[in-house]
Amino acid sequence: MISVRRMKLEDLKLNQNLMKGIKEMGYEEPTEIQEKCIPIILEGGDIFGQSKTGSGKTAAFGLPILEKIKPGAGIQALILTPTRELCVQVTQALNDFGKYANTKSVSIYGGVGIEPQIRDLKKADIVVGTPGRIQDHLDRKTVSFQNIKFLVLDEADRMFDMGFVDAVERILTHTQKNKQTLLFSATISKNVNHILKKHLKNPVIIKSSEHVDPTKLKHSYYNIKYYEKFSLLVHLLKKETSGLALVFCATRREVDLLTRNLRKQWIKVMGIHGGLTQNKRQLALDQLKSEDIKVLVATDVAARGLDIPNITHVYNYDVPKTSEEYIHRIGRTARAGENGEAITLLIEKDYSNFDNILSNRKIQIKKVEAPKFEKVYFERNMERKPRQQIYESRRFNQRYTKRKI
Repeated sequence: MISVRRMKLEDLKLNQNLMKGIKEMGYEEPTEIQEKCIPIILEGGDIFGQSKTGSGKTAAFGLPILEKIKPGAGIQALILTPTRELCVQVTQALNDFGKYANTKSVSIYGGVGIEPQIRDLKKADIVVGTPGRIQDHLDRKTVSFQNIKFLVLDEADRMFDMGFVDAVERILTHTQKNKQTLLFSATISKNVNHILKKHLKNPVIIKSSEHVDPTKLKHSYYNIKYYEKFSLLVHLLKKETSGLALVFCATRREVDLLTRNLRKQWIKVMGIHGGLTQNKRQLALDQLKSEDIKVLVATDVAARGLDIPNITHVYNYDVPKTSEEYIHRIGRTARAGENGEAITLLIEKDYSNFDNILSNRKIQIKKVEAPKFEKVYFERNMERKPRQQIYESRRFNQRYTKRKI
C-alpha cells in the first residue's frame, strides 16, 4: 500500500515569527486548499480558489500575504468581504496569525462611525472591508490603494449576489495593475466569471474537496402542520440537541419573534440579522463561540463564511429557496471530522422550496416521524400586544388573551 505524505507547517517555509503565531492558534498541518494555494501565492501567481465554507481559505490567502508584506510600510493588501461578520472574522484571524510579526490588520465596514476607521487606516498594513464602506472611504479620499501588492475577493459569489459587483469594479480602478489578485468563491456565477476573466492574470484554478464530511452529516425533515412548528423546535432543542445549534429563518422579523419566544421557554438564545447594529451582531457570535448561549437564530447572513466551531445541529425553521442556500446553511456543521445534523421543519407553504432543494440529486433528506411533544405558546405580536398569544395546537389555533388577575 502506498502512503501519501501530508505537508507539514514547516514545509511552507514561513518566517519564524509567523510560525509562532500559527502554532499558538493550534494549527498542526495545512488543509487541502492551504497546501495548494500558499506556495503559488508566495511565488507571485494569481489564484481562483473554488472552495466551500470551512475549507480554511482565510489562512490560504492570509499566511502568504503576511509572509510577503513589510510591517509599517503602509497599506499593502486589501481584502473585500461580503458581510461585516466575515470582515471582523478575517481581521481577527490575520491579527492572530501575525501576532509576533508586528503586522496590523484593520476592519472597515458600515454601520459604525467612520472617524475611528480613518485613524486606523493610517496605521494599517492590511485592510479588510466591505465594498460599500471601502467605496465611501475612497470617495472621501481617506484611503489610497495605489500601492497595494495584494487584492483578495473573499466569498465573491455571495458578494455579487448582494449587489456589490459595481462597487467592486469601482474599487479595482483605484488599484495598480501589477498587484496579485486572489479570488475565492464557492460557485462560478456570471459576475464571478466576468471578474475572473477581466482582472486576473493567468490564474491558477484550485478546487478543494468539501470540508464538511458527507458521511458525518445526517439530513432529515419533519412534515408537520404550521401550528406545530414552534412546539416541535422547542422539543428538539431541549431534548435532542447535544451541542450548539443554528436555527435559520427567512426574515429579520421572524428571527426577532422566534428569539423572544425561545427565551420564554428558558432556552439560551440570541438572534442575528442585517438589521442589528454591528456590536449586537458581534456579541451574538461571541456568545455562541464561548458557549454562553446554546442557540443562534439567524437569517442567511450567518450561512456563509463564518467560522463557528462546535455546531452540532442546523435547523431550517424556514426552508431555503434553493439547493445552494441549503448547502451553505448546513455547511456550518459536520466540520473537521465531527458529526452533525441538518433538520428541516417542513410545512405546506414551504413545499415548493423543498422541491427545489430535492431537485439536486446529491441531496438526500430522510423523512422522520415527529415525536410526541408538548404544545407551547408562540406570541406573534410581542411588540404591540404582549398580552395576546397564539396557542400552538390544532384545537386552540386562535388568538388567546390572558385573563387579568
